[in-house]
Amino acid sequence: MDWSIVSDNRDLYLSGLWATVLLSLAAIATATLTGLLVAAVRTSRIPVLAQLARGYLEVFRGTPLLIQMLFIYFGAAYLSGFGVTVFGAALLALTLYQGAYIAEIFRAGIEAVPRGQWEAARVLGLGRVRTFLSVILPQTRAIVLPPLVGQYLSLIKDTSIAVVIGYVELVRQGQAVIDRVGDPGTSYLAVAVLYFVICYPLSVLVRRMERKAVLA
Repeated sequence: MDWSIVSDNRDLYLSGLWATVLLSLAAIATATLTGLLVAAVRTSRIPVLAQLARGYLEVFRGTPLLIQMLFIYFGAAYLSGFGVTVFGAALLALTLYQGAYIAEIFRAGIEAVPRGQWEAARVLGLGRVRTFLSVILPQTRAIVLPPLVGQYLSLIKDTSIAVVIGYVELVRQGQAVIDRVGDPGTSYLAVAVLYFVICYPLSVLVRRMERKAVLA
C-alpha cells in the first residue's frame, strides 16, 4: 500500500470528511426531533394520530434506506415535477428512516417512566403537555441516552449510502482518488479509518453510559 496517495490527496479526503460530518449532524438533529414528535404522538390518547404514527413507523422501518433515498431524489422529483438537491434528499431520507428507529427508542423510554409520575403531575394541576415536557421527558432522557447514541452511530455510517445519489461524501471522494491514481485498497482503507475516527468516540461514550446505567 502506498500511503503517499493519502497525503497527496488529503484535500479530497478532508472535503469528504467534512461533508459526512455536516450531513451526520444535520440528520442527527432532524431525526431526533422527528423521533421525539412521533413517540409523543404514539403515546398520546388520540387514536387517529397514534395510528398514523404507527403507519409511518411500519413504512420507514420496513423498507431499505437505499430505496427511500433513491425514491426521494429521483421518484419524488419525477412525480411532483420539483427538483431536490442531493443534500436535501439525503437529509430527508436519513431523517425519515432514522427518525422511525429513534421514535421507538423514545417511546420505550417514555413508557418506562412509572405511570405514577403522570398521576402526581395531574394532582399538582399540570396539563398533559406540561407534564410531558417538565416531568416525563427529563426522566426519559436518562433512559434513552445510551441506545440513542448507539443509533447515532448507525446514522453516521448510513450517510455513506448517499453516494448512490451523487452526494460527495467520504466514500465518493475515496472513489475519486481511485479514479485519479488507482490503488483501491489504500483509498478505501483511508476512508474506513476516517469513519472510525468519527465513530469510535461515540462507541466509547455508549459503553461508558451503559456501564454507568448498570452500576446505577
